[in-house]
Amino acid sequence: MIVRKWKKPKVLDSYVLIFTIVVILAGLSYIIPAGSYERIVDPTTHITYVKPGSYMEIPRTPVSIFQLFKAIPQGMIAGSNIIIFVFIVGGSFGIINSTGIMDRSIKVLTQKYQGKESLIIPILMTMFAVFGTTFGTAEELLPFCPIIISLFMALGMDRITGLAVVLVGGCTGFAAGVLNPFTTGIAQQIVELPLFSGISLRLATFIIFLVTGIIYVMRYATKIKKQNQMIETQKVYRFKRHDLAIIIVVISSISFIFYGVLSLQFDTIDVSTVFIIMGLAVGIVGGLSSNRIVAEFVKGASALVYGALIIGMAKAVFVVMEYGHISDTIIYYCASILDDVQPVAGSMLMYVFHTVINLFLSSATGQASVTMPIMKNLADLSGITRQTSVLAFQFGDGLSNIMFPTSGYFMACLAITNIKWKEWLKWMMPLFIIFSIEACLILIFSTMIDYGPF
Repeated sequence: MIVRKWKKPKVLDSYVLIFTIVVILAGLSYIIPAGSYERIVDPTTHITYVKPGSYMEIPRTPVSIFQLFKAIPQGMIAGSNIIIFVFIVGGSFGIINSTGIMDRSIKVLTQKYQGKESLIIPILMTMFAVFGTTFGTAEELLPFCPIIISLFMALGMDRITGLAVVLVGGCTGFAAGVLNPFTTGIAQQIVELPLFSGISLRLATFIIFLVTGIIYVMRYATKIKKQNQMIETQKVYRFKRHDLAIIIVVISSISFIFYGVLSLQFDTIDVSTVFIIMGLAVGIVGGLSSNRIVAEFVKGASALVYGALIIGMAKAVFVVMEYGHISDTIIYYCASILDDVQPVAGSMLMYVFHTVINLFLSSATGQASVTMPIMKNLADLSGITRQTSVLAFQFGDGLSNIMFPTSGYFMACLAITNIKWKEWLKWMMPLFIIFSIEACLILIFSTMIDYGPF
């Protein structure tokens, strides 16, 4: 009898996975009826809303083979702003790294915080969580990823630990949405709730998610630390002559980015502009020649080709759905599942619904404007408070943002830090399951107390 050795199945490459999704959706355009909701633009907020009850089927527009492949360059064009952003961030950090400031800064910080990792992880994660829950930060976390990763690798841990501190920290705050203008704020306006009402339960949710994330990351970090014991050294590291000027340029630039995002309505093009200026300024004060600045910029940008272009592939998912006019149909039929169910089950189904929709519509504002007008009516009909429906939306949108390969800023973070999606997914999945259980329990509680005001 011949016994064959079991081989562990290979996980699909991210490009293959996303292209498979594109092919499946193209095939579904031959099966799923084409449909459309009527949209209304609010003249005050300029937000586009779906008119409840306006869904209607339209002539089918199945995606041809040519359109299937056309969706890829079209997706690249649709995601060009964030693709360019990733290249510019990578190029700027290439210039910064070439000055040696990152290495020296990490060594000085490592020297200072040696043995104090249990303190630095919760402090940093809480900081990012506060940013996420008050300002709705997502793309703005990108500049921190390589810096935090370098710090934790120098402290004897790995890249996953550093990225987790940034992403999990930001995600817990974003999903709790205490004062998040892009989820809680917009969704509450759509369902006609007082702005940021019901804050007490969201604060409790914020603490639950954050503590869970911190414990999960710290347990992993402790395990990795034991596997990678650092060799103690008596050497004292100090900054060099130009380092203070470089640090001032970097801190000033990142501070200006936050000011611009919060006060000047900066978009990715504006932030990219600041990174270009920062890279040039660092090169000049760091004593690099003009040719060296260009060479290091190109080197840093070229290292991110794999991750940057996959963002365009992710956008191809939405392009194919637009070609086939099936996105509104998918939303319509998913929403119809919530009809005639008990309130407790309905609230959890709302969470599942938004999680699934987030795979195809990762923009928080876009998802809110498309789905919440429908959820508002479904909540009223099924005995679920509108406030609970907003909570389900926050959880479904926020918790999966650092899981799905169609999330632009998440894939950009992986690209910048050179971490494979399948590697991150393996690490993140148990935590996502824990978060989902907590989210469902909170939704059950909110349903039982008629979380309101209505």
